[in-house]
Amino acid sequence: MSDKIAFNVEVDAVGLNCPLPILRTKKMLATMQSGEVVKVRATDAGAAHDFPAFAKQTGNELVASTTEGNVLVFFLKRR
Repeated sequence: MSDKIAFNVEVDAVGLNCPLPILRTKKMLATMQSGEVVKVRATDAGAAHDFPAFAKQTGNELVASTTEGNVLVFFLKRR
């Protein structure tokens, strides 16, 4: 599924614990244009809850979320 979603940049947060995956994503989003999509890969179990909440809080759109083995993958569209 995730290989069909177009994205502009990728944040590799594999092995990082909360709040680092969110912080890295926030930093990346700040450099992006409206409408661009960031793919985030994370292994922190809390990310499954954190990213939907982060998207809602910041007004960015959580386009999709999936898993690839033990890696959680999120696609966020910049507001």
